[in-house]
Amino acid sequence: MQKTTQIYGIRAVIEAINEKEHIDKVFVQRGLKGELIKELESTLRRNQISTSYVPAEKLNRLTKNNHQGVVANISPISFHSMEDLVENALKSEKTPLFLLLDQLSDVRNFGAIIRTAECTGVDGIIIQKKGAAPVTADTIKTSAGAAFKVPIAKVDHIKDAVFYLQASGIQVVAATEKTQNTLYEISFKEPTAIVMGSEDRGISPSILKAADETAKLPLLGEIESLNVSVACAVFLYETVRQRIKP
Repeated sequence: MQKTTQIYGIRAVIEAINEKEHIDKVFVQRGLKGELIKELESTLRRNQISTSYVPAEKLNRLTKNNHQGVVANISPISFHSMEDLVENALKSEKTPLFLLLDQLSDVRNFGAIIRTAECTGVDGIIIQKKGAAPVTADTIKTSAGAAFKVPIAKVDHIKDAVFYLQASGIQVVAATEKTQNTLYEISFKEPTAIVMGSEDRGISPSILKAADETAKLPLLGEIESLNVSVACAVFLYETVRQRIKP
């Protein structure tokens, strides 16, 4: 199984970014000073790459090499453009189905969602460049290899993706407990993009406001929510049920 490639060293990471490598996340040692680190930080901001400032001990656990205070993970997959995903889906004979993940942060949840997405015929998954769970070896493993089959696109902002999909004739349905509608009241027979939120905060208020529909799962027990990957599977299979029903 292909694993996430790790690179280290300030100059090496800058060059990797400039060469358009698919970098998921960069770990920077707290308190670093100097012109080169300023150049790195400027490059990270310009390319909107997820960055964590960590103690040296964290970097030492990530690699035994001379990291100079910087370690980066290069994704094991290639990402697609959202525009290409939408165009290809609209050209196909099947009804388009997309997933938007708003700040999902757990790599195993991400992998489980990718696996279900592949099984339910999702045309593409759209994530945000900054703050989203990276595609790591754990993501690949949890997805059972589906991460190599389902196209994934990164965008600057999920809200922009919502507007683009709507302009392309695709309804956007946000999965949230902050609604009176259950998913069984929503029609998924038309071109649809389902939005799933982060594990702790759910979907951003601005995205909820922009969505065409909001829907929740009926919960009959005392626990207030399901794991996001489980909830996503229920939404996707309700879509499948509606679309294959005679």
